Amino acid sequence: MSETLAADAPPPVIHRPDLKFLLAHPAHFIALGAGSGLSRAAPGTVGTLWAWAAFVLLQPFMTDLRWAALIGAATLVGWWACTVTARHMRIADSGHIVWDEVVAFWLVLWLVMPTGFWGQLIAFALFRLFDAVKVGPMAWADRTFKGFGPRGGFGILLDDFAAALCTLLVIALWKY
Repeated sequence: MSETLAADAPPPVIHRPDLKFLLAHPAHFIALGAGSGLSRAAPGTVGTLWAWAAFVLLQPFMTDLRWAALIGAATLVGWWACTVTARHMRIADSGHIVWDEVVAFWLVLWLVMPTGFWGQLIAFALFRLFDAVKVGPMAWADRTFKGFGPRGGFGILLDDFAAALCTLLVIALWKY
């Protein structure tokens, strides 16, 4: 009898994904930011740093139209990847899912360019602040779209897009 109960038990919650989990499904690889979300300390910050590095590497080859297409496609693919990965981890919005930081920070960097290192660093700091604090629109998005399934996957992305919007508003006010 106990063997039957053990076989019927749901899989365990994955609090800290590992390399095996990362490589087990394409959605995991995407949602965990190509491994940047595996960081034991501050995976959201590491994911945002990965996004910054990827942006700098891609920027010489990109036009505004290419950035718009990449960010749009990355959002749609990320919605799927975050939905699947959250379900497989059994955590509605794990801090290890960092694709939301990646796409939202690409949006910030694309819209503040051209700017040098210090401007990008300020954008990074503001984005991380708004993403971590979760007040106002970030709190609303985080609270309203919690859960599993497509609604939850959308919510994982939405609170970071709200952080991106707040970052861009502060930069716009500062510049003008």
